[in-house]
Amino acid sequence: MWKKDKEEFTDDMIPDGAVGFVYFMCTMIDGEEYYYIGKKQFFSNNKVKLGKKAMAERTDKRTKTYKRVKRPAYKNYYSSNIVLKQAHKDGIHIDRHILKICYSKMEMTYEETRHLFKLDVLEKDNYLNNNILAKFYRGKIK
Repeated sequence: MWKKDKEEFTDDMIPDGAVGFVYFMCTMIDGEEYYYIGKKQFFSNNKVKLGKKAMAERTDKRTKTYKRVKRPAYKNYYSSNIVLKQAHKDGIHIDRHILKICYSKMEMTYEETRHLFKLDVLEKDNYLNNNILAKFYRGKIK
């Protein structure tokens, strides 16, 4: 369950034109609290192969053999971080908070980067972020 402003976030709370959000995750592993900041799009556009019936109905055989399907991408998302993924598989509770809703991919990247630098995530051991924009790495900063 995602939270925004301390209340449960649902699909009907997504504003028109919103692309995604910047999030904050928090979990307890072996008695220590760990944090992660990232970004996620609300929806993904996936290619789905057409079924036998739809393929048979095509009049022109040069047309596409797939269709685009818009699906929610954030509901069951538990970060790209390996530690958080494993914690979720192990049944450890993870608090998921939406920090800011964004209206473009560029805004998402900017807001994520701003939060990462503002909170000095590469210098603090309790943050699981290992790099910022794949340019600034934890091991090279210290």
